[in-house]
Amino acid sequence: MRIIYDKQAVRVLMRMPATDAKRIRQKVQQYAENPALLANNVKKLQGVDYYRLRVGDWRVIFTEDGLIIDVIRIATRGEAYKGLER
Repeated sequence: MRIIYDKQAVRVLMRMPATDAKRIRQKVQQYAENPALLANNVKKLQGVDYYRLRVGDWRVIFTEDGLIIDVIRIATRGEAYKGLER
């Protein structure tokens, strides 16, 4: 699968510690290559067409259609779900 990062997600990756950013990028890549491997860390969000990937204290909000993973938001646990359309 191809991975696309939204501008907001890239901005967050650039500002966070390099080790966290690297770990998040690796987990997203790992999910793209084999979704079943991270099935226990990925959950469909209720009321919206988004999924969330849990990476430590960080949450990656994304959509997927089988060919493309579109990373919408990367945020801490408390901030990740604020403002999602319902």
